[in-house]
Amino acid sequence: MTLVQMQPRSTEAKAVGRTVADVMDTAGPQVYGDMTVEVALSVMASARTGHLLVCDDSSLCIGLVTHARLAAVRKSAAYSDRVQLRDILGDRGPFTSPWATMAEAGHMMRHSDIDALPVVDEHGSALGVFALAR
Repeated sequence: MTLVQMQPRSTEAKAVGRTVADVMDTAGPQVYGDMTVEVALSVMASARTGHLLVCDDSSLCIGLVTHARLAAVRKSAAYSDRVQLRDILGDRGPFTSPWATMAEAGHMMRHSDIDALPVVDEHGSALGVFALAR
């Protein structure tokens, strides 16, 4: 019998090939696009979270809003208490798949200048959130 000594791999080597599903956070609070900014800020405070996943009327994820983004909208001159989340989301996305590698999702986030991405399945349902470590 031959004895084989195993060497631990470096953290960098462990990250190669890891998928978003391996490290994503749970989806957390999901709200509908017709929610107002004020109510969304209240939900965030109650849930003690810095983001909300926003869904359409079919419960499909249409984006993610952060506390910082909502606070900036509330401070803008064009703000009224009738502004809804769908009004500030713009186009759908960006999103990532649970099967994407961490490197792919990280590249997308850096390119889009965002801190977190909704993770959706092939139907558009929210599975979780992938966030870059700071």
